[in-house]
Formats: sequence, C-alpha cells, structure tokens
Amino acid sequence: MTALALPRAARPLLDFIALLRGNGFPVAPEQGLAFLRAIELLGPRDIEDIRRAGVATLAPPFERQPDFDMLFDMHFLGLAGVLSDQVAESDEELKVQDDGAGYDAPLSDETNETGQAATSSEALSRRALRPDDESHQLARFSRHLPARLPRRRGYRMRSAKRGGGFDLQRSLRDAIRTDGELVRLRRRERQLRPRAILLLIDVSGSMKARSDAHLRFAHALVNATPRVEVFTFGTRLTRLTRALRLKNREQSLAVAADLVADWDGGTRIGDALAAFLAVPRFAGYARGALVLVLSDGLERGDPAQMIRAVGHLAARAWRIDWLTPLAAAADYRPETAALRAVLPMLDSVANGATTERLCRHVLDLSRRRAAR
Repeated sequence: MTALALPRAARPLLDFIALLRGNGFPVAPEQGLAFLRAIELLGPRDIEDIRRAGVATLAPPFERQPDFDMLFDMHFLGLAGVLSDQVAESDEELKVQDDGAGYDAPLSDETNETGQAATSSEALSRRALRPDDESHQLARFSRHLPARLPRRRGYRMRSAKRGGGFDLQRSLRDAIRTDGELVRLRRRERQLRPRAILLLIDVSGSMKARSDAHLRFAHALVNATPRVEVFTFGTRLTRLTRALRLKNREQSLAVAADLVADWDGGTRIGDALAAFLAVPRFAGYARGALVLVLSDGLERGDPAQMIRAVGHLAARAWRIDWLTPLAAAADYRPETAALRAVLPMLDSVANGATTERLCRHVLDLSRRRAAR
C-alpha cells in the first residue's frame, strides 16, 4: 500500500511538531493529529489561531511556555531568539513512546551490564526475557485478583436489602399491584466498580535483576483485570498495555520486550513522570487510580523535577504505592534526596524484592475498597 501524500500546507505544521520534539517537548502522535484538526476547525484566519491551536492541543508545560512561543515565532515568523537553559541538550530529553507507534530504536554499545549503578545517560538496547519459575504463583494471583481488587463507588445504582437510599420508582411500581398502598419501601445503593490500576516499571540498569519478573507480573495483572495501564521508564517512557493484552504470555512478553528500547540504561524518574503527565491521554489514566511504581528510586536527574511530578500524580491518583527491592532490608531508608522528599506524597513504600511480595501487596489492598 502506498502512503497518502499530505497537503503542501500541512508540511510546515508537521515540521513545527518535529521542532518541538527536537527541543525537549513531549508530543504524542495523537496530539499532533489533534493539532492539525484544530487548525482545520479554526480556519485559520490568523497566525494567532495556529498558536492557540498549538497551546490547546500540544499542551506545553507552563514553565516552558516562553520556549514554546519562541520556537513558534522562529518557525512561522522567522524571528530570532534564544531558548532558556531548560533545553540545553535536546538529545538528552526523555522520549515518549506509545506501543502503537511502531518506533524502531537504534541499538547502543553503551549498556549497563552490572545492573548496580544508576545513571542519567541514555543507553538503548534490546533484550530477550529469561524463562521464569513463577507460573503457578502468577496463576494463583490471577485467579484471586478480580475478587480482591480495590473498588470505588460507581454512578449506577442497584437494589439493596438495607442501607443506601429509597428506590421511589420501584416502590411506586409495586404499589400499583396493591391498589396504591405502599406495602414495602425498596432501597438502592451505588454499585462498586474495580479501580483503575496504573503500573509504572523502572527498566534502568539498577533494576536489571527484577525487570523480567516485573514484566511477567504486569502481564498477569493486565489479563486479570479490565482497567490496567502499563508503562516502562528509564531514559524513555514506553506504553506496553496493548502488547501485554495478548493472552499468550510468551508471545506477549516477546512483543513487549521488543518495544522497550532503553533496557538497563540510565535512571530519570522525574523526566519520565513529567513526560507521562504532559500527554493528556496518559495523565487521564491516573485519575482515581491505584498507582504502583516498581522502582528502587535511585534518581540521578533533577530532584525538583521528580518532586514536582510526583506531586501532580498524587493529586490525580487514589493512592501511590512505591514497591522497591531495597525495602527487603529491615533497616531500609530512602537513599536519594528525591525519594526522601516525596515520601509524604506516597501512601506506602513497600518491599518489592520478589514477585510473591508484589502479588501479596496488591491482594491486600482489598481492605481499602471503600472510596475516599
């Protein structure tokens, strides 16, 4: 099949999106399409219509709005300008990758083989997942999970024997059968719905020993519950939900492993969370959700970025649980300044050293079914 040729007028608009990405603005593919559609709806009659469409659909962060305007003026108006220090090296900015984008990343010769040191540099690589010995454990987890998920009150109503409120409609319908006499007042209550789950998996070099097991845990979680989103992060942000929905585990994990391009590389948690929140569709996944972060928290980027991003995430989520293998030690204390600073925003920092611990932690959350 031959690709459809784009109109000539659309080329400068696509070049502007590429310019934003090259200067560290996380622009997802669907945001680019929304930008073009917004311009089509606006006319546009004026260059400012294009600017307003860009701000509305490409969602530049508030602190980088001057950089966005500068790039817009440089591209569309030919004006000269200098960007702020926040984009000193655009090739070091964290990249957002959706699992439907078909991105093929180049291989890198600079992989972290030891898995001990956490760095901020990007090292792209592929990997094949090792065979597992946790099949029976994950199978039990999948069987028990649907009945023990944290729940929230939905908007639909159901009949109730006691409590709740009166169901006047059904009560009056029953009264018709008894010549208008109310013999029994029926009650109703809100239905309980499973909460959405957002799973964020650290695939950096310092988490190398647990990455394979975490991906198998993610596959079991996605196939046992209806509303789960899975992302990996290291020096990039990659959405794996679609790949992990495949029922065949070996096939699903092979596809997922091929999508992740930053295995065993650097650690930039703050940049990853900021990129996640910058895409409106992704940020919506966190609203009212149980957020599970599988990471050792060894941030090597700007602590302020991570603190700010976790704060925004906590404002959207139902709760955030940080599961780290380092917490297996009885005397564990957070080592990095960033993780120590975000502790008040987290609901728990728990032991994530084994798959059994991960499964037990999620199943124990059934005690918190009632909505906040």
